[in-house]
Amino acid sequence: MAVIAYQYRGELVDQVHRGHIAVADHTGKILWKLGDPERLTFARSSAKPLQAIPVAESGALEHYGITPQELAVICSSHNGEPFHVKAVESILRKAGLSPDQLCCGSEYPMYVPAEDALKIAGIPRAPIYCDCSGKHAGMLITARHLGESLENYTALEHPVQQRILSVFAEMCGVETSDVQLAVDGCGVPVHALPLYRLAQGYARMSLPTLFDPTRAAVLRRITSAMTAHPEMVAGTDRICTQLMAAFGDRIFCKSGASAFYAVGIKDKGIGKGKTREDHADTMNQLFAAYARGKDAKELMTILGEAALSDDDKQFAKFADAFEQRYVNQGNNTNRSIEDTLNLGWELLSLLPRTELKRIKPELIEKYMPET
Repeated sequence: MAVIAYQYRGELVDQVHRGHIAVADHTGKILWKLGDPERLTFARSSAKPLQAIPVAESGALEHYGITPQELAVICSSHNGEPFHVKAVESILRKAGLSPDQLCCGSEYPMYVPAEDALKIAGIPRAPIYCDCSGKHAGMLITARHLGESLENYTALEHPVQQRILSVFAEMCGVETSDVQLAVDGCGVPVHALPLYRLAQGYARMSLPTLFDPTRAAVLRRITSAMTAHPEMVAGTDRICTQLMAAFGDRIFCKSGASAFYAVGIKDKGIGKGKTREDHADTMNQLFAAYARGKDAKELMTILGEAALSDDDKQFAKFADAFEQRYVNQGNNTNRSIEDTLNLGWELLSLLPRTELKRIKPELIEKYMPET
């Protein structure tokens, strides 16, 4: 393994991080490397955008009216924050399915405040809170739409998994027989290839023009959902959400377990003018405020409104408005990035300016609407 990074404490090296990096183009040509770019590697959850391709190609998204936010959560390793859980529940409900049919294992949310809120309320672990529940919901609605068994959708021999294997191999420029398989932590097949082949898969996904019009439209749909709604792909204080918020439509990215990380540079959106200077700060503040508002509402449910401070009451009010106006975007609504940011500022104006600690003061002065 090659040294990737040194972590300092004061002037001393505290930790040394080693690993492998491969940068490849759509042909599989290695453009840059560190360590062994041919190391056989499991893609883990970084494969989720690729695994979403057969979901979209099945026609299930149109049939069940899946929104862009819901498609993004199908590609996610989400925090289990309330808006993630609500999106997964919505996907299942639209297909006449139940959270009990998810086979991803019962978990508490990854996001500690959400986990704590459930524990305080006496709510046990459940599959809906698992970070992979969105992916599993996508698999289930595909099987439902195509009239396939819902009982064993995680098994390699199931048509859902066979389609995923075929698309994964095709996107990475190999035959299905070249893909090595095991079982991932959430119970579905996990795919291993040389690291540069996995990079090639993301490079090909970044260039829809390589494919026929139907596949090209699906790739654009998936990556656009991820970049338009990065909060759904991960959540508060997560690097995937922060990167896509910062870069707008220029990249899509997805983490995987065991420190695997994949980034695709999109064929469009490279250059200036594709996002706004306040994008990253605004997204971070919105979802941090929403998380605090949900915590305040949980506390109010348990102890009553009198237990809340004035600020907490404002955050609770913000959380309601955020769900109604920001998260619940209808099927026929297609907000631009600028429209989304302007709506975000309008919602943030409900909060005291002193609480907007994740946004640079100069951006608050420039973009906060007059009240």
